[in-house]
Amino acid sequence: MESCCWCVVTADIPQLLPSSLSLSLSLSQVMCLNLEGLLETGPLKDMDFSVQEGGAPRVLHKFTLEPPAVSFRISGETAGIIDIEPKMGMLYINGSLDWETKQVHNLQVESVDESGHIVKGPYSVTIRVEDINDNPPEFDQKRYFGVVRQNSRPGKPFMSVHATDRDDPTTPHAQLSYSILHHFPNPYEEMLFQIDSETGEISPSKTGSYYLDPQKQNTFTLVVSVRDMAGMTANAFTSSVDVHIIVMESLWKAPPPIHIRENSTQVHPVNISKVRSNEPGVIYGIFDKEKLPRLPFSISETGDIYVTEPLDREEKDMYTFFVVSKDNKGDLVDKPLQIQVIVEDINDNPPVCQQALTVIEVQENERSNIGTVLATDMDKENTFNSRLHFQIQSQDPQVPETNLFFIQQDTGALHLAGRSLNKRDSPVYSLKVLVSDSKFQTICDVEVHVIDINDQIPIFEKSNYQDVTVAEDIPIGTVILEIQATDGDEPGTGSSFITYQVLEGDRNNTFIIETDPGTNRGFVKINKALDFETMPVYNLMINATNPEPLVSSVQYNSSSLTSFKVVVTNVDEPPVFGKPVYRKEVSEDVPVNTLLMTVDAYDPEGDSVRYSLEGDVRKWLTIDSATGQVYTASRLDREQEEMYSVEVVVSEVSLVLHLLDVNDNYPQLATDYPTFFCYPVSGGEKTLIQAIDADEQLYYSKFTFSLADDMNARMNWEISKANATHAYLSPKHGNFEEKEYNVPVILNDNGNPALENKVNLKVSICKCSSENSCFIEIDRDHSWPTPGQAIGILIGVLLIIGAILAAVFLHMKYKEKNGKSHHKDAKDNAELDRLS
Repeated sequence: MESCCWCVVTADIPQLLPSSLSLSLSLSQVMCLNLEGLLETGPLKDMDFSVQEGGAPRVLHKFTLEPPAVSFRISGETAGIIDIEPKMGMLYINGSLDWETKQVHNLQVESVDESGHIVKGPYSVTIRVEDINDNPPEFDQKRYFGVVRQNSRPGKPFMSVHATDRDDPTTPHAQLSYSILHHFPNPYEEMLFQIDSETGEISPSKTGSYYLDPQKQNTFTLVVSVRDMAGMTANAFTSSVDVHIIVMESLWKAPPPIHIRENSTQVHPVNISKVRSNEPGVIYGIFDKEKLPRLPFSISETGDIYVTEPLDREEKDMYTFFVVSKDNKGDLVDKPLQIQVIVEDINDNPPVCQQALTVIEVQENERSNIGTVLATDMDKENTFNSRLHFQIQSQDPQVPETNLFFIQQDTGALHLAGRSLNKRDSPVYSLKVLVSDSKFQTICDVEVHVIDINDQIPIFEKSNYQDVTVAEDIPIGTVILEIQATDGDEPGTGSSFITYQVLEGDRNNTFIIETDPGTNRGFVKINKALDFETMPVYNLMINATNPEPLVSSVQYNSSSLTSFKVVVTNVDEPPVFGKPVYRKEVSEDVPVNTLLMTVDAYDPEGDSVRYSLEGDVRKWLTIDSATGQVYTASRLDREQEEMYSVEVVVSEVSLVLHLLDVNDNYPQLATDYPTFFCYPVSGGEKTLIQAIDADEQLYYSKFTFSLADDMNARMNWEISKANATHAYLSPKHGNFEEKEYNVPVILNDNGNPALENKVNLKVSICKCSSENSCFIEIDRDHSWPTPGQAIGILIGVLLIIGAILAAVFLHMKYKEKNGKSHHKDAKDNAELDRLS
């Protein structure tokens, strides 16, 4: 490429030169530069450039002339700063581009000859202006004002701020992020308001939803900041604005208790109240708190609450239900409001007699208060609607005079007006009692029965019923004797009814006496179990009395007493144990002849008791036949049997021996699966190993795995914990031979005391099949034994057969020598050796 010298009026072209050649001149200076090798050059063609806005004058490209062309010319959207040097073909910008003014400049470039005729072109030259972050964001208002309601939903926007940025919206230059810089005042550690960083929407925080209260603070000022570059860089432009917020009282409030008169005649539904949410457009609903079969209330879309039907206070005097507000997603907008409706009483119930016929018994000598006429009113208590007034309307018969009775007007208490009644005048009086409230009246029927006074005592037909003999095992409830007394008072009254009681000889209430109300016959029954050994004979004294008191001039005497003797006969009974089951927890390592427990039994007849054991199959226990003390007879072993039960022959009571485990088994490695790694070892492999222990879970619930203090083991292997019973074994490198390795592993069961065991884990390094398991190559050339090997195998088989026959022969000779009489002893000795 030929060198050239180009003179241009410029301010600064550092972009064209390396740092060693960078030079800045004033517009009045002329710069002549040797631009050889610094610019992209080429023939005239369509070109597309991307140029960052702003900056100093710069050269974009150098077009080369092709004869007969002698110069270039440019046209189009030059903006007065884009030009081409006609002779040299230098396309340059002599000023600053502005993306906000114009993003694309479309130009045409052509070459011409000396006569000005076009040689090539025109060609399209497009200059795309790249945006830089040169505009700060701007809020659309100088200040903002908003209103928020107390108890508004956290996160629900009540206002928003908005800012714009003139930079390219497709770049981070115009991506805005909002935040709250300051919060005045801020009485709590957390802010009461929050802002959506992307949308600028402002809402109460959780703290604000709970604490905002216009009674405490009704105005707040927030300083809201907006940053471009999505707020991610420190060089972003920032603007801020004040947001003034007024806190207003919550619209969402429960009304005071609503009072509705029962049995309303209005056309239903009837509007009884209204609720209003803090948010517009919510969906209102009602749900029942008391799970009633039906709820006679509804709510409209606008929050109006209606009663849908007349209410009855006597059916239900108060209703409690909840009103909720939800958004279109079904989420609660406000906390549920509890609505209480009180049903007010009206006098709509007449008095009701508590009994269809009230019967009152009056003894001849009785005076004053003789009974009460009971009536009720279902209207509200302690109001005029339920206040009752009693009045005697008639008396039949009216002998010996009228107005024998008087009734208290507010209580219904019935009295004798003067003299006492006499059954000879009339045994029964019928009364009509008028019961009324302020609106209704009811007649209650009353009968007064005049009964004979209790002036006759019960008299027994016998003063003594002799002896009654019963066995001590007689069932409870059995009748052992019938007794009879008579009473001369009026039958069917409390004066003539007889009750029998054991007056003497039965402190423990062993006997009970029931009376036949029709005949006054008494039945003496067994109330508690008899015991010959405790009480062989009962001398009982029985009295007969009336429920009604005797008149003052009459007293009970010996005619109302009788006696008899109950003789209890003995029944042979089995011994009785103090407990149905005897249990004991024992460590399996207790010494032989250790006293475990004492079984306590006694014979009700006082005979001596002898103890023995049955079911002691392991011969672990022995019992003292006289005292019942149970000892260990041999060594115990929980691993053979944890719960050991035997029976005591006296009453076949179970004895359970619970052996407590001690940590006497060393931990071992489980051998359920082989341990191997595929050859060659590549690194990163690991295999799972497991520890087991025959002891109770208490002693092996957590094992510790470690390598033995062996240099080769620690250089080649490492162990890491998997869980309480498993660990991972991993090779530490890949330089292993194809063979079997012994890895010394130390296991600790963490028992009390802890047991530690060193075991050798066999690990194979082997070639693996496609299923990732070891395989052994078979050498088919040597798959059959040689003649010498075959002879050796045959001789070995014959020797083994000879040894087996010799052992059988010796065993038969031994049995003949010892005989059958020693068979049991041998078995017992073998069992004893095994247990010890």
